Amino acid sequence: MTTVVVGAGPTGLFTAIALARRGHDVLVIDRDPGPAGNLTWRRRGVMQFAHAHTFRGPVVDALQAEIPGGVDLLVGAGATVVRADDGTAVALRCRRELFERVLRAVASRQHRLTMVTGHVDRVVLDGHRAVGVRVHGTRVSADLVIDASGRAGRMSRGVGHVGESAPCGAAYVTRQYRLRDVTAGGPVNGPIGLSLSLSGYFAVAFVHDNGTFSITITHDGTDPRLRLLRHAAVHEAAVRAIPMLAEWIDRAEPITPVLPGAGLHNSYRQQVDDNGRPMVPGLIAVGDSVCTTTPLAGRGVTLAFRQAQALVELLHRRPRDPVTVAVQFDAWCRDHVRPWFLDHVHCDGERLRRWAGGDIDLRRRLPSDLVVAAAGADASLRAEVAAYERMQALPSDLDRLQQRALAVYASGWRPPLAAGPTRAELGELCAQCATGQPVPL
Repeated sequence: MTTVVVGAGPTGLFTAIALARRGHDVLVIDRDPGPAGNLTWRRRGVMQFAHAHTFRGPVVDALQAEIPGGVDLLVGAGATVVRADDGTAVALRCRRELFERVLRAVASRQHRLTMVTGHVDRVVLDGHRAVGVRVHGTRVSADLVIDASGRAGRMSRGVGHVGESAPCGAAYVTRQYRLRDVTAGGPVNGPIGLSLSLSGYFAVAFVHDNGTFSITITHDGTDPRLRLLRHAAVHEAAVRAIPMLAEWIDRAEPITPVLPGAGLHNSYRQQVDDNGRPMVPGLIAVGDSVCTTTPLAGRGVTLAFRQAQALVELLHRRPRDPVTVAVQFDAWCRDHVRPWFLDHVHCDGERLRRWAGGDIDLRRRLPSDLVVAAAGADASLRAEVAAYERMQALPSDLDRLQQRALAVYASGWRPPLAAGPTRAELGELCAQCATGQPVPL
């Protein structure tokens, strides 16, 4: 059975390697030719490539299960694995560029896997069934086409279900830096680095590989002055106004421009029709082509790799029955992926309401992020929210904690805010900096 995988991002590469290791002949097609030696790689068509990424612990587990030695290769290239006291992987600190470089290197050596550079024009249909793809006008036949083209991919969306969507309500800017002394970073308060809640926005220092890190500032996009953060001088002034972030950039040099991101959505797309049949037999989407979630939570690659593992296992059991596999895979996604989509829709909506000045509404069901945050006041909740935080349990696992978390907020407690300007003050700082006025620090 010949399988074409469209997209050589993390999901496409992971899926292709896992299938090839199980004896499938796999052709991976991507319009980006890959990195050229040790030169900086700017991935074509992937806006978020140089942005900060969170690789959660389950990504490490998936790599160890499907790509033996893959984690060791990443660590050897400079990535670090953060583990809990019990040895459980909590995070992989790594830039996406390094992550994809290593996976591409593994794929290039994998038996029964071929990678080609090209743009997929469309899916080739025989009746309603997918039988291949067209690449620059040339037909490439396949028994199964896997769409791993990501959040920006359009390959299979015109022949499938439109799906569900809700705005993340997040606009952000990020910039990568390199420490002058790789052993002397700034303050951290969690496995990914330093995460700060301020009045009306978030700011995070993501620790990466080889002394690199990213500073990201995220807001709701309603204050036009904050669009000025995309300018390097404004971004630096804003970061320096947040004391704990200032400690990071005082020790480093920027290695990218300021990179903006906006217009993102939580989305979910089913792949069967109302009668439970595949919308396009022979075509299966995986990863961000099925579900995207807010980048604030950093769950995208974890959800994608879990999908890929489920799909590979189903195809291994029924290698010549992609129709049944598609039905079973859609059911698996409905049970294991869609709950995260719904969770983020709820969390994002409540966060936007709070960022606009609203208080926590004790009459409503608390979003998951506030249930987790309540553990900051009630230590008995810490162990019980850990499985959700590590994505070892579905969001519904927090339902049993609703009343205890509500009691925390009913007492008047609120998650503490970090030192730094409010959103309104940050907007004024941006405006002053952009016009050349002195900026108080």
